[in-house]
Amino acid sequence: MTDLSQKLPDIPALWRRADKAVLLILAIPLVLAVLDPGQVWPTIRFAGGAIAHTGVFIVFAVLAVAYMKATGAEALLARAFEGREVRMILLAALLGGLSPFCSCEVIPFIAALLAMGAPLSAVMAFWLASPLMDPAMFLITSGTLGWEFAIGKGLAAVGLGLAGGFTVKAFAQSAVFADPLKTAPKTSCCGTTCGSAGPAAPFEARPVWRFWGEADRRATFRDTVVENALFLGKWLLLAYMIEALMLRYIPADLVAHVLGGAGVMPVLLGAFVGMPAYLNGYAAVPMVDALLDQGMAQGAAMSFVLAGGVSCIPAAVAVWALVKPRVFAAYIGIAVAGAVIAGLVWGVVA
Repeated sequence: MTDLSQKLPDIPALWRRADKAVLLILAIPLVLAVLDPGQVWPTIRFAGGAIAHTGVFIVFAVLAVAYMKATGAEALLARAFEGREVRMILLAALLGGLSPFCSCEVIPFIAALLAMGAPLSAVMAFWLASPLMDPAMFLITSGTLGWEFAIGKGLAAVGLGLAGGFTVKAFAQSAVFADPLKTAPKTSCCGTTCGSAGPAAPFEARPVWRFWGEADRRATFRDTVVENALFLGKWLLLAYMIEALMLRYIPADLVAHVLGGAGVMPVLLGAFVGMPAYLNGYAAVPMVDALLDQGMAQGAAMSFVLAGGVSCIPAAVAVWALVKPRVFAAYIGIAVAGAVIAGLVWGVVA
């Protein structure tokens, strides 16, 4: 008898390896072709036009991040965790909003900091600010939502980091933050700057600004350009397709009724809707743009991107991997409270 198990593909394994974002990009036109054929081409045209509109920001962001990776400029971040605790918190919050770390790169970096005795307050400041803003996200946000919103989100990211850092400092001896760490995890890497040196690498490296003289750094630059171009391209294409569907099928008066208007409630709902609905920082930008077009309040938009950015799976896993549940709960609580406060402030000044 023929052994069919050796011929049939392992469907679960194929599903695990498949890029879910690409599958969704392919699935949306196919589903539309069945349910609403007339909307297939408008959706594709809308997404393509949006990509073209933000193309210059995407190119600049990709090149800027690749330059930082190739030069090893991330090593400068370690200097934020030297000196007095207050200074560490200030610099960690500021640099957390500027660093190009992906979420899984944060794990070995933070593990190294904690192993070297960096205070949890400074680490928390970095943790809260880091997933909310980076150079690429700033450019994508400014290109779609405007410079004012991008600057406001950047300031809110730093403010949230400061709030978290000083909260932990104030209650460092409490039951919540005492003995905060789990067993140190095995280090891993998702980017091109981590090497065999492990978590200590960020502290030992020195930036090489003229990186093109070294073959390894040229390769890092090239690989990072390709990796980030594909990453941004697929997520933004998917997000713009979702934006087109939202504009077409979600009634504007419903969004305006639930998330529009002044007051605390739209901001609260923006934060709590953002936590489960958030894809990643880049995909969220077109979603927020669509919601704003349909009547979402500015304050709700800000609380949506802040609460969602901190609580999205990659950012949350980076924290969960290293600290005990009570510290993780404090991380989420500080994030939601900060997002609501920032949303209320933004709703007034925007």
